[in-house]
Amino acid sequence: MGPTDDAMDDVQAFVAIGANLGDARATVLEAMDRLDRLPRTRVTARSSLYRSAPVDAGGPDFINAVVALRTGLAPRALLAEMQRLETEAGRERPFRHAPRTLDLDLLRHGDAVLDDPVLTLPHPRMEERAFVLRPLAEIAPALVDPARLARVADQRIERL
Repeated sequence: MGPTDDAMDDVQAFVAIGANLGDARATVLEAMDRLDRLPRTRVTARSSLYRSAPVDAGGPDFINAVVALRTGLAPRALLAEMQRLETEAGRERPFRHAPRTLDLDLLRHGDAVLDDPVLTLPHPRMEERAFVLRPLAEIAPALVDPARLARVADQRIERL
């Protein structure tokens, strides 16, 4: 089976979690638990929570985190489950970069490289965002180039 099929061998994936509406901290923690309960998926590492200023968006500060997963779900199947969790958390998409109750971004899925209208892997903007790189570096330092981390040092973010 290829990486676009519904089932595959267990791989490591990374998901960025963010929220800036409602009780964002509780939402991020609940999302970690809900990701751990997805079919054929378990959370293997959780970063600390971080507070960050919105990037390319308005609204209140975000609460962010990154989790590592082991999953038997293929990339698009995992994405569909993540979008279901966003919807169940009340996520609406009135405009690009709108404030959100829950935002889940699939950063990496094993060694999958995809670029289509539905999913791009690795995530195309993850290395431009401190709110992704800082928590990712906490749980998977080998995946974060220190030079890229230095390039986002001007973005406001604090570990909670």
